Amino acid sequence: MSAAPPVVLVLNAGSSSLKFRTYGLDGGRLEQELSGQIEGIGGRARLRATAADGVGVADRMLAGDDLATDASTDASTDASTDAKIDAPTALAVLVRWLGARLAGRRIAAIGHRVVHGGTRHAEPVRVDDAVLADLEALVPLAPLHQPHNLAPIRALAVSWPDVPQVACFDTAFHRTQPPEAELFALPLEYRDAGVRRYGFHGLSYESIADRLPVVAPAAAAGRTIVAHLGAGVSMCALQGGRSVATTMGFTALDGCIMGTRCGTIDPGVVLWLARERGLSVDEIERLLYRESGLLGLSGLSADMRVLLASDAPSARLAIDCFTYRIAREAGSLVSALGGLDALVFTAGIGEHSAPIRAAICARLAWLGLEIDTAANAAGGPCLTVPGSRVSAWRIPTDEEGRIAERTVGLLSGAAPPGHDRPR
Repeated sequence: MSAAPPVVLVLNAGSSSLKFRTYGLDGGRLEQELSGQIEGIGGRARLRATAADGVGVADRMLAGDDLATDASTDASTDASTDAKIDAPTALAVLVRWLGARLAGRRIAAIGHRVVHGGTRHAEPVRVDDAVLADLEALVPLAPLHQPHNLAPIRALAVSWPDVPQVACFDTAFHRTQPPEAELFALPLEYRDAGVRRYGFHGLSYESIADRLPVVAPAAAAGRTIVAHLGAGVSMCALQGGRSVATTMGFTALDGCIMGTRCGTIDPGVVLWLARERGLSVDEIERLLYRESGLLGLSGLSADMRVLLASDAPSARLAIDCFTYRIAREAGSLVSALGGLDALVFTAGIGEHSAPIRAAICARLAWLGLEIDTAANAAGGPCLTVPGSRVSAWRIPTDEEGRIAERTVGLLSGAAPPGHDRPR
């Protein structure tokens, strides 16, 4: 009997969740095995995991003394506990649980989603102390994400010191943009200090760009806008699969309205908040990142599902503002592309909310986009009627799969899929 193949682990760490996926690496081929997350970090956390065939293998609450108990159990339980599980504890539980599941199989590599790579990292990189210091310096540019992305890298360097770790960057995909798309109209000394439009969600866009030739060849070759609609929201203009413009800029605050983030705002508002309301920098940061967006407009929730189910006028207002802003930003990307051939919806809202897709398409009907109501309700993949001048698509993103491919490609010296796009 042949030995079980080594494992590639992918981690996508956020402020309240730790997503993971494992792949068997057999002869250079990746086969997905486990997928899951620990959600609710900072409160009552829960571990959920499924096998590649969709069968659940774990679903249980984490208790405060989880590290002193059998964290490897796969039983479905709802332990009655008010314990708050912090991020280091969640990672330690996951390490122990994976160790039991993998039963001694070798972990060949760990790939991480890291939101910000700055100007120095346009490709995935193996993490060492110098790289980690580089990435720590970028925390002020992505305070909601970067610290959580980096914490598992540091911890796993202690737990599994011999396992190579690779950082894959959300900013890297956008390095193909021309200077006029990257620059702010500030003195160039600020550009030289790193103040420029970086763009984010690049791993998602890279995943879609690599799937488009199979799902929608004409869109892949032409002018396409990809709308990544989730808790974070951005859009990217692709010309032949390359990023030429995107809605996020220096930080992940810019552009569209998001779950708790405001999107584009007049800088004068920030000055007013400081001068007239006396808000500190930390208070303004909390307001813009955590208290605004759908949550701030509705006063109810950052969850689009909750807002769609609500009869409250403020919920309707938040939804209308959300779809209006997306359509308006799409118009700017159409200008950057010089026209439009296709629109792609992806990520949580984009993949799962037919009403939001319909509302956005209705606002963009002036482009010649004619939605097929039945196809949209069924989830596509094509959402428009035959003959629509602009086609619309629903394509699931696969950031974790892209991270796994890029990690293996870097460590093996092989070029990953999509490597031939000009950088």
